[in-house]
Amino acid sequence: MTTETGRGRSSAAPRSVDVARLAGVSQKTVSRVFNDEPYVSEDVRRRVLHAAEQLGYRRNNAARALASGRTRSIGVVTLGTALYGPASLLMGVERVVRDTGYALRVVNTVEGDPAGLSGAVDSLLDQGVDGIVVSEPIDEQGDGADPSLRVDVPVLVVGAPPPVTAPVVLTAGGGADLMAHTATEHLLSLGHPTVHHLAGPPRWYAARDRLAGWRSALTAQGRTVPPVVEGDWSAASGYAAGRTFAADDTVTAVFSANDDMAIGLIRALAEAGRRVPEDVSVVGFDDIPVAAYVTPPLTTVRQPFDAVAQEGLKRLVHAIENPTADPLPAGGPPVDLIVRASTAPPRNGGAPTAG
Repeated sequence: MTTETGRGRSSAAPRSVDVARLAGVSQKTVSRVFNDEPYVSEDVRRRVLHAAEQLGYRRNNAARALASGRTRSIGVVTLGTALYGPASLLMGVERVVRDTGYALRVVNTVEGDPAGLSGAVDSLLDQGVDGIVVSEPIDEQGDGADPSLRVDVPVLVVGAPPPVTAPVVLTAGGGADLMAHTATEHLLSLGHPTVHHLAGPPRWYAARDRLAGWRSALTAQGRTVPPVVEGDWSAASGYAAGRTFAADDTVTAVFSANDDMAIGLIRALAEAGRRVPEDVSVVGFDDIPVAAYVTPPLTTVRQPFDAVAQEGLKRLVHAIENPTADPLPAGGPPVDLIVRASTAPPRNGGAPTAG
């Protein structure tokens, strides 16, 4: 005869009723905690979560999907790239989605494919996702793509992708123009007569926003708007642009659309005998991990990737689970200028050196 031991009994998967019993609450309260519903005290929420952790309880999302008509999944459309900005945003979205209890489905697009965005969205809809995050940083409309996307689930758009028609369209990750404006104003406040700009590729929405913020800061103060030098986000393109800037003695300040290009720019200036910041001040954008350790440490604008993902996904999940409620309001974009040693007042009070 086989005797059931305590260990054998514990091999059965714990149920929500077990969590309720251990936490000293009702099964309905357990359900409310895991559905993140309001009107649950923090003390009760902590007890339920602690009991679930002790028991190794995992929600049965498949059963919940059958009961609710939802798959408990969120789709993400993103450019397949290792560039810091898009990759960091995707990592932030992945972390937040895990915490919400939803599954994540990611479809990558390829730069230069005009039908990539619509195809990616169709693929996610075919998988039955409950909501979609569109993080598509490139404007492919010039290649003849259909600018309209019709989606029957809530959509969160990050940045400024093409127009989307959906039951709810939320936006997040805006404000790059304000951040660029602040970076340019920082250089002007140091006494530089104007600020040159090393821009990203014009098909990228981020490059357009940062260029617009740079230009608005100069025009607001009646400063000369110099010709734009374009790069491709890489340090190599920043180096090539740096050789151009180094040949112009009137250049005393440069705002670069990202940190990688700024680092290449600084290298070219140094090789040409133009010291940073004594001769030329440089500001980047993103605050990549290495920015604080280059020579000199780079002044830059920090992008709030985690904050954008946290707020955006919170609003998207609310729209999915409360289809008749008003959308949650969006917060204002934070502007975090990190001032380091790559910026300083110009020599000679900012008067350009004669060429």
